[in-house]
Amino acid sequence: MAGDDPHIHVKEKVAHGDAAARTMLAATFGLAGDLPSRVTTGCGLRVAYVMTSPRPDRVTCLACREHAHREHLRLAEEVERLSRMPGSVVSPAEGELAADWHRDLARRFSDVAE
Repeated sequence: MAGDDPHIHVKEKVAHGDAAARTMLAATFGLAGDLPSRVTTGCGLRVAYVMTSPRPDRVTCLACREHAHREHLRLAEEVERLSRMPGSVVSPAEGELAADWHRDLARRFSDVAE
């Protein structure tokens, strides 16, 4: 698609926090890696990184909203399952809180009219 796409998208890997990791590295070691200039989105397009957002109230691409909805539901199930495994460093209560957070995000991505 041409560079005239007006939509705000969500990155394909919704749980990867490139900016958060960059901030942590900068704060810890004084190093700052470059963020990618273009990323693959939930709808399959490659767009400028600045045209993406992890926030449901900012994403305008419906296909990306549906992708983020599904991914956050999947992540909620995975966190709950892993937190119940013996030896997990995350307690079941912590896993439930994280899963609830992902379910809330999934719900907000499914709400088109916010």
